[in-house]
Amino acid sequence: MSILPLDLQQKIAHARTLGVAAQPTAPSYRNIGELLKAQFSARPDQPFLIFYTEDGERFEWSYREFEELVWKTVRMLQSYGIGRGDRIATVTHNHSDTVIQYFAAWSLGAVVVPVNLGESDERIEYILSNSNTKLAFVREPYLPRMLALKSKLPQLESLIQTGGREHPDLPHFTSLLDANSGSPDGFPDVSLEDEVLIVYTSGTTGNPKGVVLVQQNLLSDAQGISEWHGLTAGQRMMCVLPIHHVNGTVVTLMTPMYFGGTVVLNQKFSSTTFFPRLVEEDVQIVSVVPTLLQFLLHEKSLTPPPAEPANFRHIICGAGPLTVELAAAFENHFGLRIVHGYGLSETTCYSCFLPIDLSDSEHRSWMRDFGFPSIGVPIPQNEMEIHDAEGNSLPPDEKGEIVIRGINVMKYYFADPEVNQKTFEFGWFRSGDEGFYKLDAKKRKFFFITGRLKELIIRGGVNISPFEIDEILARIPGVEKAMAVGFDNDWYGEEVGAYVCLRPGAHLSEEGILEHCRKELPVSKCPKVVVFGAEFPVTSTGKYQRNKLKHLFADFKTIQYPKQK
Repeated sequence: MSILPLDLQQKIAHARTLGVAAQPTAPSYRNIGELLKAQFSARPDQPFLIFYTEDGERFEWSYREFEELVWKTVRMLQSYGIGRGDRIATVTHNHSDTVIQYFAAWSLGAVVVPVNLGESDERIEYILSNSNTKLAFVREPYLPRMLALKSKLPQLESLIQTGGREHPDLPHFTSLLDANSGSPDGFPDVSLEDEVLIVYTSGTTGNPKGVVLVQQNLLSDAQGISEWHGLTAGQRMMCVLPIHHVNGTVVTLMTPMYFGGTVVLNQKFSSTTFFPRLVEEDVQIVSVVPTLLQFLLHEKSLTPPPAEPANFRHIICGAGPLTVELAAAFENHFGLRIVHGYGLSETTCYSCFLPIDLSDSEHRSWMRDFGFPSIGVPIPQNEMEIHDAEGNSLPPDEKGEIVIRGINVMKYYFADPEVNQKTFEFGWFRSGDEGFYKLDAKKRKFFFITGRLKELIIRGGVNISPFEIDEILARIPGVEKAMAVGFDNDWYGEEVGAYVCLRPGAHLSEEGILEHCRKELPVSKCPKVVVFGAEFPVTSTGKYQRNKLKHLFADFKTIQYPKQK
């Protein structure tokens, strides 16, 4: 990446520095490798990782056993010439192997590029090319896709298969571990500013943006989450979210390692096993997105309130629109508290939470009395404000853009100077989300999110760029104009709809349009419903006005897509 202009460097530096008088506790570790060595030494016999496959098989590794696997993986990466600053990709679903690969890469100062398999081949090719990935760990079901892409990626030197041995000509992860016993061949002097993750997140342009996170980002956010929720050594967190996303990675992998806890990792979320597993594994906290709360409520006949979860404390929920209605229904039925929070990949993960020491009446008020559930109070690692369009701070109750600055703000968007200029325009990270705050009796700022200034569709906690879908719709013969519209949906927070204006004389059905989209888009990005119209709302400069169309999809709010048969 070219050197950033000096004025932009200064703005980013300001956005990554706390300006408040109260500072967080000083970080205890100089890098992630030092954290690992400390925890491996302090609690060798305690379980660190418990993994459940989709079929319910259970595997467990102590800190000592996990240490051995991590150091073997470090040696293996070194044998492939991977070192400080090199990029490796993980193309997989949730698996214990991936957790080992993450921590090994971070100890070595290498950078992990998690690949979301819901992306198209074209976007995965872009991600691997843009990030200059040198090596990819690929689980066997996804090898055909990656082998087809490899010829287009000259910088991708090595594919290593994990899981089954489908391709005898490709090296296999387990075999490589067996060949790399012993201590690593030394460790580089990794700093807090060394890059550690490049997370690609959809933006309002065609290609995804690479969010560059550094060692300090992961350490500081894990510290903030640990301390906010009062987590201490030996306690357990459960992961049911995909670990290619920062929520799964930071909240329920990095954070338990930080406080010396145990991870209960699930290959997939299941409504029927969620509560039994929470009880059986003596879990204290689990992190979810609103979509999962909806699924649990929908299947409440299969998921009765857990019987005496003695040590369970609360559910962390964020990464998507949570309504007052859904939150109240869940808490009322299951009798479990939701600690609502907010954050983005660009701020590592969480930037704020509801305080955990609120009384029942206070918690209920902040979750239900103001039209939106509060996303809470900033953690000490960052500060938050509401800005107007000129970057001025706004008073309580006035809506504006949520902005953040602090030590968990990303390094920058990779190789995207124009977007960086806009994002850090006022020396804060501009979220693109609209919100406001209220003060409590202690003068704490309780924030609320009311919508997005940017036109992303957030379906089940995953960002979807409407422009990508617009392009597909525009290519359908007979379509004059069309745009993707994110509409409120009880199941996924938002679902994808299509607003279509046909050419004169064209005869296209809703099913015909949806079938065309299914051929070019993954299920998550496909429009689920089509609304036909004659007027196409645009600004004077020709920009789509999607929000003016949302009301047309109101009748589809309660429907689960694909429709259940």
